[in-house]
Amino acid sequence: MTVDPRILTPPNRPGALALILEVGLIAGTLDITDALVFSHLRGITPTMVFQYIASGLIGRQAFQLDGTSVALGVALHYAIALSWTGIFYVASRKFPILRRRPVVSGAVYGCVVYLFMNWVVLPLSSVPRPVKAMPWASRINGVLAVVLFIGLTISLLIRRSSPAV
Repeated sequence: MTVDPRILTPPNRPGALALILEVGLIAGTLDITDALVFSHLRGITPTMVFQYIASGLIGRQAFQLDGTSVALGVALHYAIALSWTGIFYVASRKFPILRRRPVVSGAVYGCVVYLFMNWVVLPLSSVPRPVKAMPWASRINGVLAVVLFIGLTISLLIRRSSPAV
C-alpha cells in the first residue's frame, strides 16, 4: 500500500517569506534561550548577553546604553537568525538534496554557520576581543547550540513545510 505524499505535507503551506519568518523566529528563540541559560549558569545576565551582541555593531558603547543596546542586541540576533534561515531556504530550493536529507544537511549547515560567524563575522565586528581564550565548555556549547538550534531546526522545519522531494 502506498501513501499519497500530499497527506504527509501540510495542506496550507505558508509562502516563502512567512515560512522564513516563522522558522527564523523559532530557530533564533531556541538559540538565544540556550545562550541565556548557559550565560546565567556562568553569572552573566541577559542584559549583558544582548549588549554583547549589540557590541558587534557599536563596540564598547553598547555596554553603556542599557535598554537601547539590549533592544539592538535582540534585533540583531533575530536579523541574523532570519538571514541564515533565508539563505538555507533559497539553497534548499536550488539543491533539493538539502530537503531530502534534512538531518545531515542541517548538521553540516550548522557547522558552516558556526565557522562563518566565528571566523568571518566576529573578527570583522566591533565586539571587544577577549583577554583570554574561550573555555572549552563555552566553545562546545556554542557549536552544539548552532548545530542543533540553528542548522537542524532550520533544515527540519523547512523540510516539514516543503512539498515532497
